Amino acid sequence: MSVESETFATAAEDHSSRSNLALAFLVLPKEKRRDMNVFYTFCRVVDDIADSESLPPRTKQEYLDAWKQNVTTPASAPQPHRLALQVRELMEKYRLTPGHFLEIIAGVEMDLAPVRYETWEQLRLYCHRVASAVGLVSIEIFGYQHADCRRYAVDLGLALQITNIIRDVGKDHANGGRIYLPRDEMDRLGVTEDQIAQRREDAAFRALIHFEAARAESFYQSAVAALPALDRRSMIAAEVMREVYHRLLVRMRDDGFHVLTKSYRLGRMRKLWTVAVAALRIHFG
Repeated sequence: MSVESETFATAAEDHSSRSNLALAFLVLPKEKRRDMNVFYTFCRVVDDIADSESLPPRTKQEYLDAWKQNVTTPASAPQPHRLALQVRELMEKYRLTPGHFLEIIAGVEMDLAPVRYETWEQLRLYCHRVASAVGLVSIEIFGYQHADCRRYAVDLGLALQITNIIRDVGKDHANGGRIYLPRDEMDRLGVTEDQIAQRREDAAFRALIHFEAARAESFYQSAVAALPALDRRSMIAAEVMREVYHRLLVRMRDDGFHVLTKSYRLGRMRKLWTVAVAALRIHFG
């Protein structure tokens, strides 16, 4: 990994400190907060490599291949830079196998080619890699007792990623013409790529986004149902994320899903209030 690629680590760390993730980490004990920051910095680094507008495709692939090597090399071996060493130490500390890390890298690699998904099953694989795999690593760091917590992580990851996709439909198309909506569902409801490019939010487009939002809602509900009662407190940071992103989904729905023409986000005070309410509800039932 070159010096240039290491700059992605710095940028990612700064971005993470401003994100919803950093807000959720406030409820974690200091050590776990530090460990989660290392993990999410890794996630942000590989994502930033794939999304970079300055790197040619071949260089992006070389950097991602280097990260595959990083996560499969023992921590005792020489590491190319500080973040790689921290990731390997994290893996050893929590006995994390390379599998989920390689899945995350495979997910961002899917963004290297023109982004189109023919079916929900194809899109689901992408969502699993870039979100559910992240959740499966996160719960190992949080600590859990019941195996159902893994289903919780998978379904919550899908819910969060679909919410992101809905929020960023216009932004993603502006960034390289990316469309993270199943083509067969677009065709069935009469939505074209040209329409998204022209930012036309007609009845067909709204029907499509409501359909995707219903899918996200179903995964939020199944995640809630899957979370074992004895693991609720250990999953407090994940539950904060669920509250924040579900509230964002509700806000978009209440506003009519103008995702091609508006940028949706929760204000900092609203997020802090959501964090506080979620934390209190988990602690006091």
